[in-house]
Amino acid sequence: MAKKPKSVEIRSYQVGFGDCFLVSFNYDATDSRHVLIDFGTTGLPKNRNGTKIHMPIIAKEIRKAIGSGELTAVIATHRHADHISGFGTDGKTGDSGTIIKDLKPRLVMQPWTEDPKAQRDALSATGVKKGQPAFLATLMTMNRIAGRVEKLARDPPAWMSATAAKELSFLGEDNIANRSAIDNLIAMGKRTGAKAEYLRYGSVTRLEDLLDGVKVHILGPPDLTQSEAIRSQRAVDQDEFWHLMGGTVPLRADTQLPGRSARRKSAQVPAQARWFRDRLQSLTEKGLLEIVRSLDAQMNNTSLIVLFEVNGKKMLFPGDAQLENWSYALREAKDSARVRALLADVDFYKVGHHGSLNATPKKMLWANFTKKKGRALKTMISTMAGKHGTRGKTEVPRQPLVNALKKGSDLKNTQQLTKISDLENKFTL
Repeated sequence: MAKKPKSVEIRSYQVGFGDCFLVSFNYDATDSRHVLIDFGTTGLPKNRNGTKIHMPIIAKEIRKAIGSGELTAVIATHRHADHISGFGTDGKTGDSGTIIKDLKPRLVMQPWTEDPKAQRDALSATGVKKGQPAFLATLMTMNRIAGRVEKLARDPPAWMSATAAKELSFLGEDNIANRSAIDNLIAMGKRTGAKAEYLRYGSVTRLEDLLDGVKVHILGPPDLTQSEAIRSQRAVDQDEFWHLMGGTVPLRADTQLPGRSARRKSAQVPAQARWFRDRLQSLTEKGLLEIVRSLDAQMNNTSLIVLFEVNGKKMLFPGDAQLENWSYALREAKDSARVRALLADVDFYKVGHHGSLNATPKKMLWANFTKKKGRALKTMISTMAGKHGTRGKTEVPRQPLVNALKKGSDLKNTQQLTKISDLENKFTL
């Protein structure tokens, strides 16, 4: 008789604005296998040296939960800091990445866009067609722009409002390349006895061989041989968004960011022209925000979407996947009808993108969840209010979605973890 887990434990750790989930498949008293899904933050306090002091605490809690064993796998859904910064070993996160590395994961899973061997104009992790738009190069450009934005927001010019500076600082920090974390993930995948995988929609993963009795479905992201949609985020979708958004500024890799020189020039503007100056500076601020938001969304659309199926139960972890990523699996793929049926009776849902308005498609995904009979949907959200978006419009977590989660599921939210001693939420399936 094939071996199967007797139970599954899902832990969500308090990492501020970020994701960190440990899924433990318990076979018997001496055999538990653990999968760490993301390990990052952008919202926790730092010490005087700028080092984040909380992530080593979480890393040690993960080690404690694992006990004397090792990590079976690490899944880094995408390269945003709030998902991978804790893997860093350069000291900025208190060297929490070394603690995770010492747990010797046997498998490191990332989206196809992270393949270090992929060329700048790659359409997939292994296939390269010359002359095609350089999607991976655009992602690299995004990281460079993010660094400039973060630097600008730290010492904002006079024309930039405090609200815009706060959001740009967050988005800039979140989109910086996180080189140390990326290098550590590569190193873990190259360790003797370990393996690295760079996955797309429909990929077959070795994780199934490491987890007896567990089926693992990779539902995203599509690569560019499958879909071109992940190149950009759809600005408006009345049926699927939790809020109807305005248009966005087209992404330009060569976008020039306004600098502090605007402050020096401001004083030279004649009095009769200052009304126009103020309107122009407002448009500059809005345009810069739209550019960076577009860059942020493009990286989100490279998120891995992973579904575990075990003992008749299904657990869905979509990272920060946006609508374009979801659309391929649920509408455009040749087997999309099978995927929709597969997701119709999900038992556990890790809420996408910390509860943002367009990471949980309302009709394509959420409506299917709530139609189940005789099942109590369990959901987890890892988030921190006030870090992302605008109140009443695009705030994260989006309040109408949170209300729907509370009404239609058994919801555990990391914002409920208010004490220092409260480090995790947990479900057992």
